[in-house]
Amino acid sequence: MKAKKSFGQHFLNSEDIAHDIAHGLLTQEANAKVLEIGPGQGMLTKYLIDRGFDLRVVELDRDMIPILERTFESLADRIMQVDFLKVDLKEVFAEQPFMLIGNYPYNISSQIVFKMIDHRALIPQMVGMFQKEVAQRIVATPTSKAYGVISVLTQAYYDGEYLFDVGNQHFDPPPKVMSGVIRLTRKEKETEIANPKLFKTVVKLAFSQRRKMLRNTMKSLLKDSDLLQTEFFMQRPERVSVEKFVWLTNEVAKHNKAE
Repeated sequence: MKAKKSFGQHFLNSEDIAHDIAHGLLTQEANAKVLEIGPGQGMLTKYLIDRGFDLRVVELDRDMIPILERTFESLADRIMQVDFLKVDLKEVFAEQPFMLIGNYPYNISSQIVFKMIDHRALIPQMVGMFQKEVAQRIVATPTSKAYGVISVLTQAYYDGEYLFDVGNQHFDPPPKVMSGVIRLTRKEKETEIANPKLFKTVVKLAFSQRRKMLRNTMKSLLKDSDLLQTEFFMQRPERVSVEKFVWLTNEVAKHNKAE
């Protein structure tokens, strides 16, 4: 079956890479619960089944459903034909934790990560294949060009690892870009952020003009604050660690509460 551009489909055709992605999930738990996004024709799915996972899959393309049902009889009642972004994640495994995995559609890959963050209490680990540039941004560290909004928002809650590159020759049809596989593991101790919504606002505002110093981008949130004159605010956002963005958010919250 041909891939559909409307779904952003690029079918993985490498057994070795599918095996390595499946084994990117780190767990010793028997029957660990796993949700696969976008299984397509099931190249990755079979290795997840081989590992003995309690597996559910989300596939938007209805034409793929009969293929999956024929190939994997055990999945017959475990396939959700729906857009992942519309799935109520609490219902997938009856509010029990699960791991996330997939060869993610490029057009919604960042949204998948943000939804995972919003439901982090349910998702201790994720392994996924992204466009390489996006994968690099998610796990990027301060001072690198790739470091930005998605880096900070993800790493506030998850530790990230870049696992390996995947060349475009391993897909049908070949995408125009390289791909990369990453693993995200939820931090053992939840980062204390007084106002997670404000945290997003602060980070997005800081990077909205990444060449400007924080004293310029933050002045709308820290009106008349002496903090803006300190050395910290002479930095550009790409030099600010995740921990410092958390501190900045908490300072903004205190300042606006005092007004």
